[in-house]
Amino acid sequence: MHFQSGGGWIELICGSMFSGKTEELLRRVRRSEIARRRIQLFKPQVDIRYGREQVASHNGVSRGDAIILESAALLLDQLQSDTEVVAVDEVQFFDDAITTVCQELADRGKRVIAAGLDQDFRGEPFGPIPLLMSLAERVDKLHAICVRCGASATRTQRLIDGLPARYDDPVIFVGGSESYEARCRDCHDVPGRPLIPAPAPLLDYART
Repeated sequence: MHFQSGGGWIELICGSMFSGKTEELLRRVRRSEIARRRIQLFKPQVDIRYGREQVASHNGVSRGDAIILESAALLLDQLQSDTEVVAVDEVQFFDDAITTVCQELADRGKRVIAAGLDQDFRGEPFGPIPLLMSLAERVDKLHAICVRCGASATRTQRLIDGLPARYDDPVIFVGGSESYEARCRDCHDVPGRPLIPAPAPLLDYART
């Protein structure tokens, strides 16, 4: 896949938990290896669910050569001169500087593959993902299956002792199936969530 001759680009894989984001990222990494591309895989320090250097999907697909980063800015320090493909898992946990880093990598001619949650447990945009979505040449939004009704799931339900987490609980809490479920819009439940204000009336441009 090439978006432009001799240039780099950004691909973003996003969606709810259990939608296959990491599995898809690792699939693209593997295909790049088959094409004999030089690859580096990165992940944030906060995600140690499967081991420090392990990147793994919920269905067991994994690899153990990830580089752990405390902050996005450190990625460029760890980048090898001959790297052609840069893969970043759980990109939502990085600070906003990750967008600048991805832009610089693409400008250097690198293929950047990033994967992460597009919404937090509240159903709100997560960290740098919205900006990455606007900057990326390719965006794939994956869907899981709602565990309540079987519909297409776009949201991540956090559970505490089996009950929905409240809106004012901390945004970042790393966990798996014991703490989270995939749910659709109708089944997603966030007690204490503020009401969404009614939108302002649109201007009638035909009269102005």
